[in-house]
Amino acid sequence: MKIWQASNGELRRVLEGHVFDVNCCRFFPSGLVVLSGGMDAQLKIWSAEDASCVVTFKGHRGGILDTAIVDRGRNVVSGSRDGTARLWDCGRSACLGVIADCGSSINGVAVGAADNSINLGSPEQIPSEREVGTEAKMLLVAREDKKLQCLGLQSRQPVFLFIGSDAFNCCTFLSGFLLLAGTQDGNIYQLDVRSPRAPVQVIHRSGAPVLSLLNFRDGFIASQGDGSCFIVQQDLDYAIELSGADCDPVYKVATWEKQIYTCCRDGLLRRYQLSDL
Repeated sequence: MKIWQASNGELRRVLEGHVFDVNCCRFFPSGLVVLSGGMDAQLKIWSAEDASCVVTFKGHRGGILDTAIVDRGRNVVSGSRDGTARLWDCGRSACLGVIADCGSSINGVAVGAADNSINLGSPEQIPSEREVGTEAKMLLVAREDKKLQCLGLQSRQPVFLFIGSDAFNCCTFLSGFLLLAGTQDGNIYQLDVRSPRAPVQVIHRSGAPVLSLLNFRDGFIASQGDGSCFIVQQDLDYAIELSGADCDPVYKVATWEKQIYTCCRDGLLRRYQLSDL
């Protein structure tokens, strides 16, 4: 993994230690620490200041495909090809539990605060005191077997199970009850956790896989396997296209204030500067 100075593209740090591919990485809220997951089934925490690996979590039996950070980051969640989503204690580098075990690859995970009207159920056992910030949180799991699963993060109880048109690749929360999930055949489902049987809407711009979804202002940003990347705002009936990737897949989108960053299979990181929309 490489850490770049965003303002000028200068390479600042190289984080080395994973074996095989690194599938996902994100900053903790502090901005000083990085969480990564790899095909070596390891989850690692790094110092962005000196590039050292401070913690390695072991327990998954397959590559880690996505991660989520709970609140300020004392706990994190990982989703793996082994079909499990796990909750980890960063301070003790220990697994606090398997939140979901679905027998199908977990391609994406998201953690969100639940609206008061949503019943998340009660835990069967008293949660560990090492669980911090899991109460009143939902865990969303995007699965390879065409299912989108939502659970209470602390309770481990099911909230809903939605069956889509193809494998789910990615998911994100828009609010305490609205969420998005993208499929391999190009559908973006918007669901309401309070009535999840039928989608609020299904957005379909092309048949290319939806690879990344990100809550952004009053809408979202999506990227697809055909190189398209676009911003949809709830109060506008059009999308803003981010050009430049041609036909190579755009794997991931990240934002910081008015900057949007994309990473593409062509090996380029692109930065877009948004004027006031």
